[in-house]
Amino acid sequence: MNKKERQDQIRRIIQSEHISTQEEIKNCLHREGITVTQATLSRDLREIGLLKLRDEKGKLYYSLSEPVSSPFSPDIRFYMISVNRAGFILVLHTDLGEADVLANLIDNDGIDDILGTIAGADTLLVICRTEEIASQFEKDLAMTI
Repeated sequence: MNKKERQDQIRRIIQSEHISTQEEIKNCLHREGITVTQATLSRDLREIGLLKLRDEKGKLYYSLSEPVSSPFSPDIRFYMISVNRAGFILVLHTDLGEADVLANLIDNDGIDDILGTIAGADTLLVICRTEEIASQFEKDLAMTI
């Protein structure tokens, strides 16, 4: 099975079941006769661009992401707790373990005015092209919280 077929299978699993962990995905693949290493699965999930959302009970689950048109799309509000600015850098805070998800949302959009992101466990740095752009993004993001 090639990479595209495996990733298509992962998408199908995510759409058909309420999956909370990579281990659950790995087990579903195994039941279908697909063996995958943890490193390959993690890489596949990053490339697919899966989101982790919370259900009404607060439990996290994987969901297929929709293309993000801007760094302050409605999806971002699920992850951001606060936003601050230091010059041309935005500092976004999330719940523990969600900064990388937010970074993926922003990075996958390819916004020219965002040069890159650096994610920790609960803090994300967004490096903007200029202070003016960072200031505008800070205002826009603050309205989504």
